[in-house]
Amino acid sequence: MRNHILGADMTSMATDSQTQPLQKPPLKVLLCSPRGFCAGVVRAIDTVERALAKYGKPVYVRHEIVHNRYVVDSLRQKGAVFVEELDEIPDTNAPVVFSAHGVPKSVPEQASRRNFIAIDATCPLVTKVHREAEIHFRRGREIILIGHAGHPEVTGTMGQLPPGAVRLVQTAEEAATFVPKNPDKLAYVTQTTLSVDDTAEMVAVLKQRFPGIAGPHKEDICYATTNRQEAVKQVAPVVDAMIVVGSPNSSNSQRLKEVALRNGCPYAELLQRAADIDWTRFGAIGRLGLTAGASAPEVLIEEIIDAFAQRYEVSVETVSAVEESGIFFPLPRPVRSGEAAE
Repeated sequence: MRNHILGADMTSMATDSQTQPLQKPPLKVLLCSPRGFCAGVVRAIDTVERALAKYGKPVYVRHEIVHNRYVVDSLRQKGAVFVEELDEIPDTNAPVVFSAHGVPKSVPEQASRRNFIAIDATCPLVTKVHREAEIHFRRGREIILIGHAGHPEVTGTMGQLPPGAVRLVQTAEEAATFVPKNPDKLAYVTQTTLSVDDTAEMVAVLKQRFPGIAGPHKEDICYATTNRQEAVKQVAPVVDAMIVVGSPNSSNSQRLKEVALRNGCPYAELLQRAADIDWTRFGAIGRLGLTAGASAPEVLIEEIIDAFAQRYEVSVETVSAVEESGIFFPLPRPVRSGEAAE
């Protein structure tokens, strides 16, 4: 199928190099839609920018506000100061923003003790998972969190409850060997940025083993993660390579690369920007898939296309999986227009 598609796209090149300049080879770029910023990321970035406008420099941000170096560097230039822990922040009247990934309860408690102006930019869909976990805990259930160890979202979710209340499961194999304290009092929640297919497999294993396990009323994997993976699934089988624009520590971006490879793309690369392209790996291709993780701005997609246009005769086609317009999350109260910090 791919050979037929590629053949249809290729155009004849100049045969007389003495009378005509060498033509660039043709390249069809299949641009995945939706891609890039989600509503939670837009809200988090806007929160920092609104805080800078309202309070002035500096605004402290615990952890990268979203996992994208371009975004973080841009905000740093505007006056944001990024730290990993509140201990790094001096006594200050400047506001402190918590990242979109969410934080353990101990973090706002520490901020309160130090009288910081705390602004919580946690994505509302992550907060939904926190609330679900708290409800299960109040009902006496042991909670399984499907997610990746060490990711700040997982750390934040587990930190909503006492140690031991939430147990992490990362693979279908771990789901198959999980030993609960009481199989009749069990629930699960998930990280919001996981592979849809991997998570479905783990949930199926848990439900088969524990038919009474309680789950979310609506799945925890966020709409943006699901939609971006669906677009990649449509493009992956008909391209020679796929580029995912995103940072290495971005979970949803890493999952897009994995989805591309699992769905028939022979080569997929996660790149932060055009300067990272290894051109030896993108030589004889006729069709390139291109997408971006939920924390990657559109300017980086344009930068990648421009870089390929220097070497190829590029044509771009958008492949839409689902319409994603109209999704909006209100800003945190302290930075809404006309409202004072709490």
